[in-house]
Amino acid sequence: MVLRILIVTAVAAEADSVARGITFGGPGSGEFPLPGGFVLRRHADARTVVDVLVGGVGPAAAAVATATALAHAASPASEPAPYDLVVSAGIAGGFQPLAPLGSVVVSDAIVSADLGAQTPDGYLTVEELGFGRSAHTVDGPLTRRISDALTRGDRPHTVAPVLTVSTVTGTAERAAELARRHPGAAAEAMEGFGVAEAAAAYGVPVVEIRAVSNAVGPRDRGAWRIGQAMDALRSTFQQLSHSLFVEPT
Repeated sequence: MVLRILIVTAVAAEADSVARGITFGGPGSGEFPLPGGFVLRRHADARTVVDVLVGGVGPAAAAVATATALAHAASPASEPAPYDLVVSAGIAGGFQPLAPLGSVVVSDAIVSADLGAQTPDGYLTVEELGFGRSAHTVDGPLTRRISDALTRGDRPHTVAPVLTVSTVTGTAERAAELARRHPGAAAEAMEGFGVAEAAAAYGVPVVEIRAVSNAVGPRDRGAWRIGQAMDALRSTFQQLSHSLFVEPT
């Protein structure tokens, strides 16, 4: 049985880091176009197919790209067969001190942090408003397998909720508000919830994996460690290539 995994990033630099970490490639590897101008970068061997997809920035773009790839895989005329796992991957801001710069966050929940309504009495989620959903819980055994693989590779990491926002946090006040509304959240990014919505529509398990490049809070580009985070992303997927990507999900 061949394990099929779709990894969705926002930008090409993240996809490049992920691809450099994948340690296999053989017959069937290469680039494959999708409708909408998307391109799958396929890494394949006898047991595993990993497709890396640049989906764009933000939850809407990520949802469209992920759904396009999933629809293509689900088509009776397509090859390969439908995916077994979808991964939202890239760099992110980390809530301090839970997620230090250069560490990795593995989601146990993927949460849309601003899908709701502001009221005089505070923020209400769409669930509290009576419609929709703002969170996807990640399968516990899946997060444990990823965490175990990273532990064996000595990769510092945290298993915690990852927040999806449409506007990146740039003030201490906003960071404190998010931490208060989402206690235990370790990272903030812009695509995970969109990826998760598409995966849920096709009944495919999903997880978000983020390497921390900066602290969530006041915007200070001089303190960003993007290169360090990209290297952490590469080494994370290198470790997963030796373990999770060769095991049944």
